[in-house]
Amino acid sequence: MTNALFHPFAPAAKPEDDFINIVRGEGSLVFDDSGKDYVDALGSLWYCQVGHGRTEIVDAISAQMRKLESFNIFDPFTNEAAVRVADMIAERSPHPDGRVFLGSSGSEAVDSALKIARQYHQKRGDADRQLVVRRTNGYHGTNFGGTSAQGIAPNREGWGDLVPHFLEVGHDDLEAAATVFAEHGDRIAAVISEPVQGAGGVHPPIDGYLDGLRRLCDDHGSLLILDEVICGFGRTGEWFGAQHYGVTPDLMTFAKGVTSGYLPLSGVILSRGVSEVFEEPGFIFRSGYTYSGHPASCVAGVANLQLMTDEGLVSRANHVGEKIREGLAALEADGLIESWRGTGAIYAAELGRDAIPVRNDILQEGVIVRPIGTCLAICPPLVITDEEVGRVIDTMVACLK
Repeated sequence: MTNALFHPFAPAAKPEDDFINIVRGEGSLVFDDSGKDYVDALGSLWYCQVGHGRTEIVDAISAQMRKLESFNIFDPFTNEAAVRVADMIAERSPHPDGRVFLGSSGSEAVDSALKIARQYHQKRGDADRQLVVRRTNGYHGTNFGGTSAQGIAPNREGWGDLVPHFLEVGHDDLEAAATVFAEHGDRIAAVISEPVQGAGGVHPPIDGYLDGLRRLCDDHGSLLILDEVICGFGRTGEWFGAQHYGVTPDLMTFAKGVTSGYLPLSGVILSRGVSEVFEEPGFIFRSGYTYSGHPASCVAGVANLQLMTDEGLVSRANHVGEKIREGLAALEADGLIESWRGTGAIYAAELGRDAIPVRNDILQEGVIVRPIGTCLAICPPLVITDEEVGRVIDTMVACLK
């Protein structure tokens, strides 16, 4: 019998009793309702940087909600938590003098960035610039704009007509991107790209690719949007993937790791150059969300970012990644996987066959990874211990054999 709950990215007819009921979390472990523990090697869904059960964040949220649980920041209102988290995000980004527009989900952030990019050109008198270039394998959420922007074809199917004016290029084909710019450069508003493509299979860019996109945008007056929903907040070993790859975008989306998922929070970081276009006297920015600047969510972000700073978790991502790489390299050397790829603390083990049955076996043994086509994705909390990484690898070995 099905339940009223309609699960995302799941078989709609799957009975509720067939789902695993997670009831508790502690560090890099989560527990189901039978008491079984699992190593959360995906950080829930690419986001739990500081681990589960951090009372510092819970206490900050509780204290805020006792004072003010929620209030909007539409003109003329604001709140201290929203101001503080925006400052902390900007300070850690490549745009310390930029602005931060807040929302709730990564999908909202992507749609907002697309709108901002188009309006930027409209306000500059370039109304024909509406085209957005996307990459194959790119994932940019599931709102209409993000669905149209993503390069995972099955996720675009079945919804009828999507948002127009999107062009797709091969995910590492800079020559194809150059051809698109040669043909349509005066009508391209923006290019959208993840620094490391996450949900499309964990694909780091080839050397020079993001620099190449930056140059194409500069040469043709287009904006570069980096979707940092997965890569942001320490996942690559820097605060943002942009810093890891040394490329400065015009707009950056974020979500997930900004609060480690403790409450929903997302947004767009605007460069100073983009911000200035919107700061003319009398202009009203006509976009926003009910929960933009939600004080409890923003306090969760403040507490999470402070924890990450105090505990050095951004640099710790490199140590976590080293241990994961050692394990995956051993699996490859033993012929148990075809290859592996990744950077920082985000990886994929390439199996060369359907990954779902293997994931199911690994899950049964108490480790959570994510199957994506023919690979298994690994993206653990940055507090994961060496022993827990070892458990992930050992479980993979046992199941792959």
